[in-house]
Amino acid sequence: MSSAVEGLDPAVPPSGVGCVECEQAKGWWLHLRRCAQCGHIGCCDSSPGQHASRHFADTGHRLIRSFEPGDDWFWDYRAEDFATGPDLAQPQHHPLDQPAPGPRGRVPSDWRNHLHD
Repeated sequence: MSSAVEGLDPAVPPSGVGCVECEQAKGWWLHLRRCAQCGHIGCCDSSPGQHASRHFADTGHRLIRSFEPGDDWFWDYRAEDFATGPDLAQPQHHPLDQPAPGPRGRVPSDWRNHLHD
């Protein structure tokens, strides 16, 4: 996949270190996903808010990349399949001291009961 691919802009930095919507609502997430077009950080589909998928539904930005340390995979919502892509603007993942689920201090003790399959 090259930068000429629709839905991909490798120069755009991430919107922050946590899910934009969860941060605004003082919520929490399991894992983070980064929009490969605009840099929006949203939470994964297992998270209570499922904000990365909502971002795709609202904007049509089809490609995301994991924003987890050690992950470098892309997902194409339109094709409903994994994709390949270039390195994106730094940082490539959330801070190493940020736990998953996170953020620290906002994750309920029964967090597993709130996850989506």
